[in-house]
Amino acid sequence: MSKLTNSAEWKAISQHYRNSAVNFSMKEAFKSDPERFNKFSLSLNDILFDYSKNLITDETLPLLLGLTQQADLKKKTEAMFSGEIINTTESRAVLHTALRNQSDEPVYVGDEDVMPKVRRELEKMRKFSEFVRSGNWKGYSGKSITDIVNIGIGGSDLGGKMVTTALKPYARPDLNIYFVSNVDQADLIATLEKINPDTTLFIIASKVFNTQETMTNANSAKRWFLQHAPGPSAIKKHFVAISTHRTNVVNFGIDPYNMFEFWNWVGGRFSLWSAVGLSIALYVGMDNFEELLKGAYDADVHFRTTEYDKNIPVIMALLGIWYNNFFEAETHTILPYDNSLSQFGNYLQQGDMESNGKTIDRNGQAVDYHTGPIIWGQPGTNGQHAFYQLIHQGTKLVPCDFLAPAQSHYDLPNHHDILISNYLAQPEAMMKGKTEEEVRADLDADQNKNDVLVASKIFKGNKPSNTFLFRKLTPRTLGSLIALYEHKIFVQGAIWNINSFDQMGVELGKVLAKSILPELSNDQIISGHDSSTNGLINAYKKLR
Repeated sequence: MSKLTNSAEWKAISQHYRNSAVNFSMKEAFKSDPERFNKFSLSLNDILFDYSKNLITDETLPLLLGLTQQADLKKKTEAMFSGEIINTTESRAVLHTALRNQSDEPVYVGDEDVMPKVRRELEKMRKFSEFVRSGNWKGYSGKSITDIVNIGIGGSDLGGKMVTTALKPYARPDLNIYFVSNVDQADLIATLEKINPDTTLFIIASKVFNTQETMTNANSAKRWFLQHAPGPSAIKKHFVAISTHRTNVVNFGIDPYNMFEFWNWVGGRFSLWSAVGLSIALYVGMDNFEELLKGAYDADVHFRTTEYDKNIPVIMALLGIWYNNFFEAETHTILPYDNSLSQFGNYLQQGDMESNGKTIDRNGQAVDYHTGPIIWGQPGTNGQHAFYQLIHQGTKLVPCDFLAPAQSHYDLPNHHDILISNYLAQPEAMMKGKTEEEVRADLDADQNKNDVLVASKIFKGNKPSNTFLFRKLTPRTLGSLIALYEHKIFVQGAIWNINSFDQMGVELGKVLAKSILPELSNDQIISGHDSSTNGLINAYKKLR
């Protein structure tokens, strides 16, 4: 047994699960305790976090909180914020929190305070974004920029796409933004068909400027651009780089002055707070980008300083462990009732699954417990007509997070109240269910004779959920929400004793792809792989 599963804290939770949780009824808990909502809800600024609709008693959370001591969470948290090397496999600090640090406190990596260069890069982003947004940045034909194309993948794509989608009401209406990530040429072509070369700015985001998918798309975009531009010198007016590798940037043809920097202590899936967020700053303005940073800093301070029994990301993490490790729930779904957050689940999918999808602990030993869950979801109310059936009446336990704003950015009559009525009804229905008696009371006499119909309409209920309600989806609120989930991921990784900041599983497929690519350049029969891969390669050559 591992140190975790052999700990007194883990064993106490296991005993509590067997004694109290298996037959626990949320519906009865709400009936017997009128204060349940007040006891099990918290606030951060204008964000309300209600976790009362969970399979927990008054004893559950104190037992789960014991895991924070077992993991020495406070020490691990301070190690992250202070710039210690916590990504041990890659010998790196993990300091996305420094990117949004609003205090005057220094943050050290080794002997260097990184805050001066963080602020320098933010100032460079401000000057550049204001230059472009004002119309003073001119393309080769003397026209201002009307379209921005971000070319990246993973963290260099998902964060910017999510935030710009969420904050569209704050964007300049005559400025369009596109994100290209897939090496499937259809992705790039669909974007190029919508834009004009003389009014487009391309952002190429790649840490070392050699990511295969990103650079393939970037080089194709450059070839398309040069078919219209007067010559290679025009590249400097239409291409900028977000990278750490000056030589590769210059070789591509980008003016090094138009290169924005981030550092090896910025993980890709946590990089939207850095210069990787240039697309955000261009689209919604630097003031709003800095509001996003301030919201994340609010969540950082809350996480770092609040007692754990009142700490939103800690409680989110512990509830996730409760379901993942004791109820053996395999998935967790994100259900925003705000179409602006349509990319939020996709963003968290990478953030969580790339971080905590691990089988080896920090000591190199195989774990004997489940780690990260499968993250998925879709905006409401669309999901209600797609997969909620399985959540309500399927055989699998699916913990849910519901999110919604009290105020919309838009003003069509009736829409928002209908949306919010569904947002409120779904977690209530998941909690309460519907008994046979309630079903029969709703049916007429003939229908009551149909036992199959009656059985099909019974809902067991007792389905757990968290609910976030906030005043309005502002840049600051969005920043806080993102950071709360980041810290939840960190806490779970700390308790599971895994390195949440490497992604070795991403690499193997890339290596094999590079070995296969040359084999596709001719029509020779391939036999050097397993029979399935050989057969597929040879079939592809016949079909192409």
